[in-house]
Amino acid sequence: MTITITAFERSPDGGKGLARDTRVRWALEEVGQPYDVRLVSFQAMKEPAHLAIHPFGQIPTYEEGDLRLFESGAIVFHIAERHAGLLPEDADARARAITWMFAALNTVEAPILELVIAKFVEGDKPWTQERLPLVAERIRTRLRQLSARLGDADWLDSAFSAGDLMMVSVLLRLKPSGMLAEFPSLAAYVARGEARPAYQRAYAAQAAVAARAEKVNGGA
Repeated sequence: MTITITAFERSPDGGKGLARDTRVRWALEEVGQPYDVRLVSFQAMKEPAHLAIHPFGQIPTYEEGDLRLFESGAIVFHIAERHAGLLPEDADARARAITWMFAALNTVEAPILELVIAKFVEGDKPWTQERLPLVAERIRTRLRQLSARLGDADWLDSAFSAGDLMMVSVLLRLKPSGMLAEFPSLAAYVARGEARPAYQRAYAAQAAVAARAEKVNGGA
C-alpha cells in the first residue's frame, strides 16, 4: 500500500524545513519507505475532505490503506514502530527513545512555539515587548538543561533514534532566532542531524515544492 502524506502547497517557511511535514519525510527516508505527497492549500485545509483526516485542519497527515493519522509525533512514532531503523531493539533503549520523542514535543517545543506566536501572531499587541524576554528565558532554561544532558555525546541515548529526529526537528525552529548558537553543543547536535543523508533528502523534497510554488507565483 502506498503511503501518502500531506504538505503545504505553499509553506509559510519558504521551504526551509521548518514545516512539520519535514519530520515525517525525514522518518520515511530514514526507514527507506517510498511515499507520495498531496499538497494542500490553506483553503483546502479547512474543507471537509481534509478535516475528515485532520480534525484541526493542519498538516501533515498520513494515509496508508484504511489507516489515517494526524499529528507529526504520532505519525513518526507509527513509522518508527512499523519499520526498523528509528527505534532500538533493546526494550529499555526503545522506551528511552520514545521518552525523548515526548520530551521534544511536550517540554522543548512548547516554549519555542510561544516565541513564534509572540512574534508573528501577537506581534502587534501592547504586551508583546514585555512578553518576549520572558518567553526567551523559558527557552534558554530548556536549552541549558538539554545541553547539560547531552554533554559531549553525539546523540541523546547512544545511537540515533526517533527521539533525536524529533528533538532536532524541534530545535531547528530556533535557528532564525539565533538562540541555538548560544549553545554550541546543541548547535553541533542539530548540525549532525541535518547532515544525515535521510534529512538531506527530506529537506530537498520540501525545498523543491517551495521552489515550484515560487516559480508559479513569480510567473503569475
